[in-house]
Amino acid sequence: MDFSTQPVLQMTGATIFQGESPVLNEVNFAVEKHEFVFLIGRTGSGKSSLLKTLYADLPLRTGLGEVVGFHLQKIKNAEIPYLRRKIGIIFQDFQLFYDRSVSENLSFVLRATGWTDIAKIKERISEVLIQVGLIDSLLKMPHQLSGGEQQRVVIARALLNEPSILLADEPTGNLDPDVADEIFKLFQDINKKGTAILMATHNHELLRKFPYRVLKCEKGKLLDSQLHDVSLGSSF
Repeated sequence: MDFSTQPVLQMTGATIFQGESPVLNEVNFAVEKHEFVFLIGRTGSGKSSLLKTLYADLPLRTGLGEVVGFHLQKIKNAEIPYLRRKIGIIFQDFQLFYDRSVSENLSFVLRATGWTDIAKIKERISEVLIQVGLIDSLLKMPHQLSGGEQQRVVIARALLNEPSILLADEPTGNLDPDVADEIFKLFQDINKKGTAILMATHNHELLRKFPYRVLKCEKGKLLDSQLHDVSLGSSF
């Protein structure tokens, strides 16, 4: 089968650990190209640990996992940077360099992932900043930006290497509702252009407003709305 027809992400019989303790058992799911999937669950239910396993920050000890062609159960440390070039990772707490401009933050990532041509680096930075609506902030420092603008920089950073999938851990969690709505629309635009998205969220309104597929971490299991009746409940 040609790789282009394969899911961008697939887990089979996987166990997800928090430290030495298993937090999710018998994890089975796939994310197809162009798909948008919500990941929900109470604090401590395993959402972040699952995402960390997917980008190889935590080892996959049991079961099978494949992300953009990399086999998580046997990935070597030297291969992890190459995996992360093909995925975009978006954190709730931004993780920007606050002593560097927006342009320098993005340039650092491109250089760290093998880009050497200065003209191409500048061109790619301009492309992603246009995509997230921040081209006028190229030379600003992060502290000169609002929280929503900083999150747009984080999204731009995640898009630099044209990832097949974005893994987003509570990307609107620290933002005001109106700003969160704008950021979510940006994710939708990115998804419509062909990038798959797996987004962990506690935002009830997003789940009620948009009929995307839902994965729910609950009582040591990962429930899939394609297979189960996934109740959103009052707390997740």
